[in-house]
Amino acid sequence: MRFDLAVTVREKSGKGAARQLRRSGKVPGVLYGQGECLLLTIEPEPLTKILKSQTGSTALITLTVNGAKAKPKRTALLRDFQVDPVEGYVLHADLFEISMDKPIRVKVPVHVIGGTPAGVKEGGILHYNTRELHVECLPGALPDHIEVDASPLTIGQGIHLKEIAKTEGVRYLDDPDQMVVSVAVPMSDAKLESLLTSQAAGPEGAKEPEVVAKGKAAVEGAEGVAAAPGAAAPAGGEAKAGDKKEATAAAAAPKAEKKEAEKKK
Repeated sequence: MRFDLAVTVREKSGKGAARQLRRSGKVPGVLYGQGECLLLTIEPEPLTKILKSQTGSTALITLTVNGAKAKPKRTALLRDFQVDPVEGYVLHADLFEISMDKPIRVKVPVHVIGGTPAGVKEGGILHYNTRELHVECLPGALPDHIEVDASPLTIGQGIHLKEIAKTEGVRYLDDPDQMVVSVAVPMSDAKLESLLTSQAAGPEGAKEPEVVAKGKAAVEGAEGVAAAPGAAAPAGGEAKAGDKKEATAAAAAPKAEKKEAEKKK
């Protein structure tokens, strides 16, 4: 689809100049490509019309460039734009100039046609595995969109890129085995609930044995330090206790002998 857009070359650049343009109701823009870069002032109404069209990203735009020193008529694609997140008006637009005799690479949207697929009627779920396809072609052969007939698909079936009918003059750049659209098997409520339950209980179940094991080891360690009444103490513990008693007795012996000597005197 083609659109006409009149723009004006502007001299001032920078954030201040862009704000001033927006306050006056205009949209700042840039035209680049073909070895040139021009700062533009764009009227918002026709630009918004292009953006709202279904072919905004693939629309060929015939530019009338007022104030250009050469080539007042040019052909371009809308490469990028920014929109105010609150008010919704266009803040900036980037246009890319193209030559009608040179191939271009563009992402083209996928449109599913043919009505409701057979598998969806049986309870399946239609999946748009790919929303856009990367193509290469001359500007004159650029399609507005790529149609994919999903009506014969049953549950578990899909359409790969290599199975899509080729458009004359258009070359697909994506992987031929890439899935474009498919009908998936519906997940039952019981299976979904089981999956969610297992995911929720999984981490808990993984942590619980670890906590129990640590608790048991701690209890065993405490029992090793202070044995229950009547329980046999470890051999190592007896040896240490015996050594301590002997050392105490040896230390007390000289004191006892000294006291005995003093009494005799």
